Amino acid sequence: MDSFFFNITNTSYKITKLLQTKKEHITRVDISNGIVFYDIHLNSSKDREYQVKNLDRMIAISVNKKGSFSINEHINKNSFELKEDSINVFSSSRQDLTLKIKKDQDAEIFVLFIADFILKRYLSSDANEIINYLYNKLQDEVSCELMGSHPVDAMSLHIIDKILNTKADAYMNSIRCEHNILEFMIHRFALLDMLDNELSDDEICISKTSKNILLKTFTTPPSIQVLAHLCATNETSLKRIFKKVYKTTIYGYIQKLRLEKANLLLKEKSLNIGEIAKEVGYKHQGHFSKLFFENYGIYPKDLLKK
Repeated sequence: MDSFFFNITNTSYKITKLLQTKKEHITRVDISNGIVFYDIHLNSSKDREYQVKNLDRMIAISVNKKGSFSINEHINKNSFELKEDSINVFSSSRQDLTLKIKKDQDAEIFVLFIADFILKRYLSSDANEIINYLYNKLQDEVSCELMGSHPVDAMSLHIIDKILNTKADAYMNSIRCEHNILEFMIHRFALLDMLDNELSDDEICISKTSKNILLKTFTTPPSIQVLAHLCATNETSLKRIFKKVYKTTIYGYIQKLRLEKANLLLKEKSLNIGEIAKEVGYKHQGHFSKLFFENYGIYPKDLLKK
């Protein structure tokens, strides 16, 4: 089988036009050996299929801004339907895939591929970090596994815009683009949950129940005491189990959910900053903007201008 990544000889930031017409294009960009992205714009009267068959271990992140496509995985016979306005993260240790984009739709899709040896650069001594989790997942024989799916958000679109608009002739363009891709990886990987194989049945039940409650009530969440009661446990056990499973405190998780929701509302551009703050559970706009900047490195007002 061929290698997906090792096709650069004496250059980096290599641009390959796989399709180019007045209305359509598919562009492959090799940032370096190990980081590749596809920029896809289609408006076709016919179905398009692409085969991916190699032995590279990789994480793939697809961003469906417009249109949908499917992945048919031929090793374990799985099929994934990736809908419009979704971001999906996959892990794959070996590929025998068919990517299909159906006809009669406008498709605007960004797909990023990251080799496992890129992740290896950033492994931490803390085994609980998501990079370690993903890297170890790729060392198993995973043909194609969906790790997480979320709606498209304003922050992701902001970073992708920077990636796509890196100038081909810019000074140190490969480093500039890789910097933005690392920022995108941090943002997307932070949204993934890591499930410990050694969790007991009770821990799995309590963690899932508490998470589901918070997903529905994060703007006005119950107290820890009430949440523990709803999960049929005590406060101490609830806090310990939640931290063990989700690698954050309950308050930290609530804040994460609030900022994720704010990120989605910023993409819609139908509310101002004060309205968004109240919508996600913050009484003071200034406090919300401060927390958003601390988490994403950009103020919500700047994303609203995009």
